[in-house]
This record gives sequence, structure tokens and C-alpha cells, in this order.
Amino acid sequence: MANSKLIYLDNNATTKVDEKVVEAMLPYFSQNYGNPSSMYELGGHNAKAIEEARETIRDFFGAKNTREIIFTASGSESANMAIRGILSADHSKNHLITTKVEHPCVLNLHKQLEKEGYNITYIGVNSIGEINEEELYEAVNEKTALVSCMYANNETGTIFPVEKIAQKVKSINKNTKVFVDAVQAAGKIKLDVQNTEIDFMGISGHKFHAPKGIGALYIKSPNLITPLVIGGHQENGKRAGTENVPYIVGMAKAAQMAQDSLEYENTTVKRLRDKLETGILSRIYNARLNSSSQNRVPNTTNIGFEYVEGELILLSMNDYGICASSGSACTSGSLDPSHVLKAMGIPFTALHGSIRFSLSRYTTEDEIDFTIAKMPEIMDKLTKISPFQKELAELKQRKGIN
Repeated sequence: MANSKLIYLDNNATTKVDEKVVEAMLPYFSQNYGNPSSMYELGGHNAKAIEEARETIRDFFGAKNTREIIFTASGSESANMAIRGILSADHSKNHLITTKVEHPCVLNLHKQLEKEGYNITYIGVNSIGEINEEELYEAVNEKTALVSCMYANNETGTIFPVEKIAQKVKSINKNTKVFVDAVQAAGKIKLDVQNTEIDFMGISGHKFHAPKGIGALYIKSPNLITPLVIGGHQENGKRAGTENVPYIVGMAKAAQMAQDSLEYENTTVKRLRDKLETGILSRIYNARLNSSSQNRVPNTTNIGFEYVEGELILLSMNDYGICASSGSACTSGSLDPSHVLKAMGIPFTALHGSIRFSLSRYTTEDEIDFTIAKMPEIMDKLTKISPFQKELAELKQRKGIN
């Protein structure tokens, strides 16, 4: 590794657990280890800790009361609980709507439901990743059980107008439910489900400096869904199993810290993101911005490097200790180009060479400067061994580069 220091720019895949979060969790592994359902004090202490955490997560969502909050193991479970749960509770409707750019936990679930006989409409996006709203509204009918739409795209950072979408959907069919995957929005922009028409919203703790393996689902009314996991009384009877107390406490602490850092995210982190973006685009002739939408979460940029393979770029970046990704962490094992970028109509010349850079509140100015300095070196090396020399020469000529 050419650089001994790790520069982590893949925070949409996961984040490091904050030391204060670890500190809050530690007592619940070995000291306060009681089962929250037990009658004695050791269990009662943990039951109280869970309810205090639920209050914090309620405020994080901007929800009305704690009964609207269910703890889960992940954003994927939250999505499955909402989508499967509403379909199990109401068998009268067989039409679902989602978008072509959803996270695999939503998109692949809809593909499975399609195999099970449900009628699915997949809504497209424009060239900068913004949802085709009119297409969505026109698709809603009397058989539409649910609309599932992400808050912020995990690959481009583009924010969807979920509150507006929910309101419009309800005006067309008041019985259609709306699920919002807010995994990439949580901790970056303010969540506020109160006084909206959103029925469900899911988050995942490891995207905002809590540990992996803990998430939450907001449910406007607990009666809307049937549980996926049947058993005990936990989580208001909606998710059986002894609660993961340390992780619940940890996510609450992380949520509190994220809420306190929102201004920093939307000023300093955004400035560093823009500096990185501008620095790369101005120095590398075969670089293009894949989403120029001004309506993005403050930490994310997606840049395509034409006529170069993304895997080679990531391996070369790793030599300098720079971590990024070529798309969703849940599809990193696939050689297929990003379904998000394909839906946006990104040119084939850039599809396989697109890199997502995602910052956090721990990203420093020096790290951004180092990355800006090294990316041209990396790209110069890779373009020289690219099999598309003729195309690169033509691209140079079009841009007036000698």
C-alpha cells in the first residue's frame, strides 16, 4: 500500500462505529445482561433502556409516539417487514409500485413478489436520477396496495420528494400504503414523518455510526401489518425474539449524535464532497458526473471514468489506501453494471467505470486533498493500459486536450 493511512470514502456501504456509541453499548454485554422480559430488576433495567432508546428513535423519525417504532436487525428486514406485512394483512389488492433504482432489499423483493403473482410497476428516473413522478401517479389504481420509494439513492445520493409522493398517492387512492426506505437519508437529512402520508419508513443503524445488525421501522399504525416473525410479545407483538439490547442502545446513541451533527453534514461534509467532485472533474479528462442533481444528500457523489474498468480503479485506489465502491455494497459481488446508472441512461462507456465516493463527518480536508492528488495519477496509469485507446484519443480531441 503506497499510503499507510486509510482514507475511507465508502460511508454509504457502512460507517465506523463511533467510540461514544461503543461506550454506551459496553455495559449491556457483561454488566446489564438481563432479559428485558424478566420480572426482576436486572431485566427491568434493560426494558427501561429499550424504551428510552425507542423514545430517541421516535424523535429521530419525527414520529408521534413510541408504539410507532419497531426495532429490527437491518434496513433489509425493515423493508421486508413493511412490504410483506401489508400484503399479508390485506389480500384484496395485487398491484405494487416501486422504482427501477431501489436498493436490492426492495427491488429484489418486488421481483420475488412478481413470481408469486403480484402485478408490479417499476417507475423510471431521468438522466440525473430524479424520479419520473407523473409516471408514478399515473400507475396508481384501485388495486394498488403499496408504493415503495427510497428517500435518497444509495449510489447517486439523489433525494426523492417522498412526502409529496405520499400525499399525491393518497389523493388518488386513500387506501394505498406508502413505504419509504430512508436508510441513506437517515443521519444526513432531517426525517419528519409526522403530518405526512407516509405509512412506513425504514432505517439501518450502521449507516450513521451505529453497529451492523440493528435497524428500525416506523409504522403509522401497528395494525397495518402482520408480523414476519411469530413468537413472543416483543416489539408490540410485531417482531418476536429477545431484544438486542446493546445494539438498540447503540443505535439510539448514534441517532442522537447524528441529529446533533446535521448542520455539520450539510455544511462542512457537503463542502468537502463538492471539493472532491470538482477536483476530480477538473483534473481528469475522462471523468463525468453521473448525477448533477442539486437535490442530493450532502455526502455522496458518483463519478464515471470513461473507457476504464471500475474494478481496476478500485484496486488502484486501494494501493493508496483509498476506499470507495462501484455501486451498492449489496451488489458488489456482481459483474453487471449498476442497475441505477443503467436506469439513468448513463453511457455504456462510463457504466463499468463509475465510482461512488461517500463521505462522513469523520472525513478530513487532508484526506480529500490526498484523493484529489492521487486520482489523476491512477487514471493516467489506467488509461494507458485501456484497450480503448482510439476512443480515449477522440475524447481528448473533443475536449481540446493535447
